[in-house]
Amino acid sequence: MGKKNSYLMQTVQHSEQTLKTALISKNPTLVSRYEQLDAGERRLLNKAFKPDNDLFGPITLHSESDWITSHPEPPQDFEQFFSDPSRKAPSPEKRSIYIQCIGHILRFLKRKKPRDAFCIVGITMIDLYPRDSWNFVFGQASLTDGVGIFSFARYGSDFCSSRYEGKVNKLQKVSSSDYSVFDNYYIPEVTSVLLLRSCKTLTHEIGHIFGLRHCQWLACLMQGSNHLEEADRRPLNLCPICLRKLRCAVGFNIRERYQALVKWIEDESADTPGVGTEHSREDNVNLPKPVEAFKEWKEWIIKCLAVVQK
Repeated sequence: MGKKNSYLMQTVQHSEQTLKTALISKNPTLVSRYEQLDAGERRLLNKAFKPDNDLFGPITLHSESDWITSHPEPPQDFEQFFSDPSRKAPSPEKRSIYIQCIGHILRFLKRKKPRDAFCIVGITMIDLYPRDSWNFVFGQASLTDGVGIFSFARYGSDFCSSRYEGKVNKLQKVSSSDYSVFDNYYIPEVTSVLLLRSCKTLTHEIGHIFGLRHCQWLACLMQGSNHLEEADRRPLNLCPICLRKLRCAVGFNIRERYQALVKWIEDESADTPGVGTEHSREDNVNLPKPVEAFKEWKEWIIKCLAVVQK
């Protein structure tokens, strides 16, 4: 029997008290802060450690190549997040997240980063190869500079069966405005599944910029993923422990956040303002927004709203 077949699916199961401490802390100051949340928010977050919880499930490991098995690291509870001296938080002067479609990389982003940007994240449909010795990467980021670049090329369902005809056989020096090298390059179809995968990647990585480490408490967007299959199993939502961290970092009302997410899913098109510098703004672009793959997530959000609002 092969090694993959002999691996039995495992569940990462924490006790009720462990999850409660990870969420609330035993620090009286942080306990007091938690008690200041409104009753609906506390009712939802408390689902993290309730035995009859049907919203936030445990983490399941399907193979030895899954993230937690391959990359052992200490878990981060709320108190550790809150006390992290290197954690960055938005300020009134730097509170915007910019998403920039580009063909260049990190130095370009750093030069183009607006003054009011907390971070700027580049996205591309071109496969990324930072070094000749590397196979590929899904993304790169500099958290100290608040910049990152991510490729969604391999999220297309037909990537592996497609061929890139515009191969470069030797190093070429071309103008920064010359993109002919990418002629006939593979571009995936913008499907609902690709949009869902892209949203997971971007929100997971931006979560890191806010100081959230990989989640090892419950099934959560902030779980690490070692391969596409594991990334697809990861939910788009945050577990209560990570949700409290993000709420602390950004400052939002959970009810209003979930209502805005439902509205975003229900909107038929993406009214996306062009992203540029303060002196260069493009006209709004209306694009169809395939959200079929978000149906299950929308139903989950509505269940959470029912808990918060009752």
